[in-house]
Amino acid sequence: MYDVLLIGGPSGVGKSSVGWEVAALLKQRDVPHCFIEGDTMDQIHPAPPGDPHRSAITERNIAAVWANYAAVGQTRLIYTNTVSILEAPMIVRAMGEPETRVMCVLLTASEETVRERLTGREIGSELDWHIERSAKMARRLDAQAPEETVRILTDGLTVEQIAEDICAKWL
Repeated sequence: MYDVLLIGGPSGVGKSSVGWEVAALLKQRDVPHCFIEGDTMDQIHPAPPGDPHRSAITERNIAAVWANYAAVGQTRLIYTNTVSILEAPMIVRAMGEPETRVMCVLLTASEETVRERLTGREIGSELDWHIERSAKMARRLDAQAPEETVRILTDGLTVEQIAEDICAKWL
């Protein structure tokens, strides 16, 4: 039986930071786990032939990385990616274990907070693109999130507070 925490949300809500903090809390508590930052699973240009949304290459990469973790006995995974909560079936399939408990967390933030965070983070030429994409993804995720998804508004909360809340619900 595997145990998976999927942290999703648009750019600027704190997915990666929260994922790393959840991992830190689990390490402090000596809870075995591994962490995959999902943004690294589909960083390929151009998209592979026949895979315009990069979903097949993402699944293959997750399967390869997870196989290495599972080979050393891991059963608990933290996975962050914008649309991770929508891709739970693919992630479970990639892990190869139908008996998997999945908790989906959707992090959200106000447009003002997202703009502030992205402005502080983006140093290249794509700030406007990230802001527009974040707003579009926020609407999509809100509409398509699985019913059991835990939603957390990150405005005014520290990364530590959010991670503690998630751990309290997940463990």
